[in-house]
Amino acid sequence: MTQVFIMVFDGLQPSQVVPELMPRLSAFADSGVRFQKHHPVFPTVTRINAASMVTGRYPGGHGLAGNTMVVREMDPGEQFPVLEPGLRRLAAHNDGRVLLSPPLAEILAHYGKQYVAVGVGTSGNAFVHNPHPEFSNGATIHPEFCLPDDLHPEIIERFGVWPDEEYPNSARVRHAGKIITDYVLSERQPDVTLLWSSEPDKSQHRDGVNSDLGKRALAMADAEFGRILDWLAENGRLEDTDVIVLSDHGYSTISEVIPIEAMVRDAGFPASGDNGVVVAPNGGSVIFYTTPPNETTADRLARWLMTQPWCGALLSSEAAGSIAGTLPLELAGGDGERGPDLAMSFAWNHDENEQGVPGHAFSAGGAPGAGQHGSMSPHELRNTLIAGGPSFKSGLSSEVPTGNVDLAPTVLALLELPGGEQMDGREISEAIVGGPSPHQVEVSVEHHTMRRTVFKRTYRQIVRTSRVGDTVYLDDGDARRD
Repeated sequence: MTQVFIMVFDGLQPSQVVPELMPRLSAFADSGVRFQKHHPVFPTVTRINAASMVTGRYPGGHGLAGNTMVVREMDPGEQFPVLEPGLRRLAAHNDGRVLLSPPLAEILAHYGKQYVAVGVGTSGNAFVHNPHPEFSNGATIHPEFCLPDDLHPEIIERFGVWPDEEYPNSARVRHAGKIITDYVLSERQPDVTLLWSSEPDKSQHRDGVNSDLGKRALAMADAEFGRILDWLAENGRLEDTDVIVLSDHGYSTISEVIPIEAMVRDAGFPASGDNGVVVAPNGGSVIFYTTPPNETTADRLARWLMTQPWCGALLSSEAAGSIAGTLPLELAGGDGERGPDLAMSFAWNHDENEQGVPGHAFSAGGAPGAGQHGSMSPHELRNTLIAGGPSFKSGLSSEVPTGNVDLAPTVLALLELPGGEQMDGREISEAIVGGPSPHQVEVSVEHHTMRRTVFKRTYRQIVRTSRVGDTVYLDDGDARRD
């Protein structure tokens, strides 16, 4: 039976998968399938994309709206960071349920199969891979904790204390890789194994995309990927293993930092009470919750945002009412019981950074010149997907749109298990042996526009999407004023 190994390079851009920067991954891509139009979900931040990968659902369906959000059923006025301590509180509040849709770990366990994830990114990212360990027979392994909890001391005893974080995060990534080969693959032999590398994301946030530090991070992560491929080959496992490589989002360079919360308060929207608004910054985007929920406040906030030069595309939830000038949050799959009232992408452009990498955007945090993500910039809404192994075609470059929501249904299809048809994503059958040619897959592109005149200036926005079957991918979104 085929097994699946998934490698996630956090923040890896498709343009970085070249022999000069990542020789092992580039060679692997040449022998397998390169997906030229792969998409994250919006906001283009890590934790909600991790949740979309393992559930096959858009954010509105799995219930995580951003790296920072509001969980109204728990505390409607709290800016909630999606990290392990908060997610444990959410689990305790909701009788153990964190995600609104079952992740791969639970689905596989239902069929007697196992999913094990090892990650050195944030604790929130790691937690969502196995948020309900009581319903699965798998595991999550992270420097700060394990799920189930009693696995953590066992891992420390066997492999030692995790190395300290550094730039690039080489020691931790290699430590995680050693756990993958010397424990997960060799002893547990799960049906699905995932390794999440915090690089190049960690280094790109500090010094920017394709900086010297970022390039060292790419080389290190590429070498660890190559070592795992070599281990699979040396142990006779490579010919029976489907390998999927992806990233969670693309990248922009910060053009200017906007003190968004202070500006919202100065505009007359307090944190609570009449006209109350909770501001949840997510790098290149911001999501807003009126508190208490109030359509009039949401409309006033939208009007104010439309006058700001750094405001790009602006989406509103169904619960917020019909707000003139906004587009529906459902376009990005964000509408749901935990969805925000408004979701704003910061404005972006195609300007190059000092290393010649295109794409700048405003941001709610960080520093000018550093790397960031979260917006609807096409430079962030194009990320990496590469696949190879016995189930996949060879030497194929596919122009058919795909997305992070397609990972879970594709994994289920590779394992010949049901469930993918109930997800927002789809099986990427055009890449699988015996599947249709990419040229046979019907793709439609849609442009969604809206405008509103505020204080004698007209705010005009456009959001572009691609569709394959029932699955919609967000291509980009921005706004202008005239």
